[in-house]
Formats: sequence, C-alpha cells, structure tokens
Amino acid sequence: MYLTTVLGNLLIMLLIRLDSRLHTPMYFFLSHLALSDVSLSSIPVPKMLMNMQTRQQSIPYMGCIFQMYFFILFGCLDNFLLAVMVYDRYVAICQPLHYTTVMRQELCTSLVAGSWFFCCIHALLHTLLLVQLSFCADNTIPHFFCDLPVLLKMSCSDISLNELIIFTEGGMLFVLPLSSILGSYVHIGTSVLRVPSTKRLCKALSTCGSHLFVVSLYYGTLAGVYFFSSSGSSSDKDIIASVMYTVVTPMLNPFIYSLRNRDIKQALEILVSRVNFFK
Repeated sequence: MYLTTVLGNLLIMLLIRLDSRLHTPMYFFLSHLALSDVSLSSIPVPKMLMNMQTRQQSIPYMGCIFQMYFFILFGCLDNFLLAVMVYDRYVAICQPLHYTTVMRQELCTSLVAGSWFFCCIHALLHTLLLVQLSFCADNTIPHFFCDLPVLLKMSCSDISLNELIIFTEGGMLFVLPLSSILGSYVHIGTSVLRVPSTKRLCKALSTCGSHLFVVSLYYGTLAGVYFFSSSGSSSDKDIIASVMYTVVTPMLNPFIYSLRNRDIKQALEILVSRVNFFK
C-alpha cells in the first residue's frame, strides 16, 4: 500500500509536469495534493515498517518531535488543498465564463503559498507548546507514530493550554476549510439544479463525487481522532482511523482523482509511447 501511494502520486506529479495540456489550475492543485499525500504517508509508514522488521520499536525524543511536526504540517496542508480544489471546481461550474480571469496563475500560486505558510505556523505552534511539557512516567507510545493527542496523554504536565489551542486554533483550521467546501458544494448544487440538464448533472456528479468521498473520509477520521478520541490511552479505533488517513486515503487519491480522468489517461499513454520509442 505504501509503494502504491508513493508510485501513484509521483506518477501523477510527473505526468502533470511533462504534459503542457495539464498546466491548468486544477492539475496545479492536484500536483501539490499528490506531493502532500506522499509526504504525509512517508512520515509514519517507513518508520513503522522498519520497526516491524527489526522488532526494535523505539524512536529518539527529537525524532518523535520532528515526526509530529511534519505530520501536523502535511495533514493541515491536505486540509487546505481540499478546500482550494473545491473553490476551483466552484468557479468552473458556477462562473465558467469568468474562469480564466478568476483562476489566474498568480491567484493559484498565492492560494498554495498561503496554505503552506499557515500550515507551517500551525505545526510550529503545537510543536513549541509540546516541547514545554515533561514526560516523567512510562514513555511507551500506544500508537504506531508520534501523534499529538497520544503524546499529550503521556505527559505528566498540565496540558490545559495545549488542549485549549487544539480546540480553538486547531478547530478553526478544521472548520473554516470544511465550511468553505460545504458552502461551495451548496452553490454548485444550486447552480446545476437551476438549469436542469441530465448531461450537466452527470458531469457535475462525476467531477465532484470523488472529491466528496475523499472529503468525507478525511474529515471523518480526523474528527474521530482529534476531537472525539477517548481520554485514556489510544484505542484501537483511534489507530484504525489514523491508518485510514495516513495510508488508505493518500493511496486512493491518485486513483479517484486522476485515473478516471481522460486528460491524465492521454498523458500516461503519451509517456508510455515515449518510453517504448526510446527502447
């Protein structure tokens, strides 16, 4: 599953880079989502596989801190990119005549750069708050990677400030992109139903159905882990939910976003024909 995640997302990034027909806002955002998915999965999974192989299940303190920082960073980046992608779909469906003027290259770059900036600050804030805590009891992590809620439960310090920041700042970064996604889909649905057309409805469903599925899976598992997890040690349900958004969702994204797409298929056929030509 991890190899499928890496190879699938890298292939999407390569195709978008090589084919000039894919140099559009939608594929620009998709390439950054693929990069984020590869990075998100590559933070916990290789270490987990190495621990399973060597039977030495340990990680240094600084390694744990860095793992947590980058995991929060790319998890947040996925969150923002999903919102940015649905905005692109909203403009394409609801304002098709203004699409080229609205989704300019400058705006697309600014949206992605802003997503990276806010996510870096978000991850740094929680990391700096965590390193202020003491871990004076059993340092056995009941998880397969250094996840923030699990580390907070292990601390023997007062974590009230950390929890407050999670439910305010973290909740804001959780709710705002989700609200923009839901709001965009409400406008998309209203626009499609305003002028009933079977062809237009089928096209909208085929375009947005996959994105809605990934959004539901992503936000559902995040809510289960970070907002509704038990107060004790990490439960099996928390770990299963973590596997879903660290392994399963990044693996599925290349398939549900791209492999059913005609442009991606054509770019893949061209790439394969070039490889065969050089042989």
